[in-house]
Amino acid sequence: MLDALLVHRLHFAYTVTFHYLFPQLTMGLALLMVILKTLALRTGDEHYNEAARFWAHIFGINFAMGVVTGIPMEFQFGTNWAQFSRAAGGVIGQTLAMEGVFSFFLESSFLGLFLFGEKRLGPRGHWWAAFMVFLGSWLSGYLIVATDAWMQHPVAYRLGPHGEIMLASFWGLLLNPWALWQYAHNMSGAVITAAFVMAAVGAFYLLTKQFQAHAKTFVRVGVLAGLVASLFQIAPSGDAQGRMLANHQPVTLAAMEGLFETKRGAPVAVIGQPDLQNRRLDNPLEVPRALSFLTYRRWMSEVKGLDAFPPRDWPDNIPLLYYSYHIMVGLGTIFIAIMVLAAWKLRRGTLYDSPGMLWALMLSLPFPYIANTAGWMTAEFGRQPWLIYGLMRTESGISPQVSSGNVWFTLLGFMGIYTVLSILFLFLVYRVIEKGPEHG
Repeated sequence: MLDALLVHRLHFAYTVTFHYLFPQLTMGLALLMVILKTLALRTGDEHYNEAARFWAHIFGINFAMGVVTGIPMEFQFGTNWAQFSRAAGGVIGQTLAMEGVFSFFLESSFLGLFLFGEKRLGPRGHWWAAFMVFLGSWLSGYLIVATDAWMQHPVAYRLGPHGEIMLASFWGLLLNPWALWQYAHNMSGAVITAAFVMAAVGAFYLLTKQFQAHAKTFVRVGVLAGLVASLFQIAPSGDAQGRMLANHQPVTLAAMEGLFETKRGAPVAVIGQPDLQNRRLDNPLEVPRALSFLTYRRWMSEVKGLDAFPPRDWPDNIPLLYYSYHIMVGLGTIFIAIMVLAAWKLRRGTLYDSPGMLWALMLSLPFPYIANTAGWMTAEFGRQPWLIYGLMRTESGISPQVSSGNVWFTLLGFMGIYTVLSILFLFLVYRVIEKGPEHG
């Protein structure tokens, strides 16, 4: 059973990680395309419409990949996690169904109008199409995050006569406090990805001396959006998410920070290596009392360590959780540094002629994807050993009749199919970037 559990988890981890490479860009690009269309409407400059059309092509490719890789996950709830679906389907089915019926169709319908209906819609109608694509994608993001947030912090439920979990309040589910801050943190991460991708493509064009006018727009919009989103990612969204953890999942906070012993004036470990055998953090570089202050706003407040909880309630992979969290925070700090420096050069009027800064922007492209993946790994590893925090342990949620061999078979199949899809995706994006923004 333990082997089957591990493979079930690996299967879902693989499919959801691969899938989220695409929605994070579409959700972020949806906002940036609205910004470009707004600039076009306010200035009357066709240049901004050309820029929006260029990114609409990349948005469309990402959207298609997101759909193709997202549908299998819906089936996996039944095929791989039948016990979980049977117990909690009455709750999570609400938000997942709304995501498919309302937000997905809203986004896809208006995406068709945005891509193919510009001449018929006119400037204002086309702006509204862009806005509705943005609204649909961000509503879709909220409903998915609300589903995960309920698993992190279950609210608005009651237990039925046979132990099934039943929805007690629809609005309580949607307005889960955990969902509000998790959503803010997640969407700012999506904007960071889109901003870095847009700035990277603009930097590439400037370095290769192609499409110079559009490239400058891409860099300017990307840098300014990336700066705002990166700062928001740290505070207030990241800070509020951390305080939610301290209040509702203190054992997760202790594992993320490598805090093995309860302490007053607890430090923040900048680097270090968790040693589970000796229950300590090796070679730590610490900021004294910082964790106490960040968590409770008092320098000498007590922060519970792992010693305050029974080992059976600890996250089951503390080293991976610890490193995922620190990669996310470290990259987030680097993003701020890059965007602050780029914005300073933009203000001085030297950014477009700074090869070093342009190279830094271009080479930074993959790192928001890594940071977002590390962030979701932190959330999901941190919830363990619970599938629904405090209600259902992970080993109780799998499909007991599906063997590990069955799961390995489908996992290897998905790996092969997704490899082919990755090659196709990279080829299509390459063709769009090679062609560049269209004139007229």
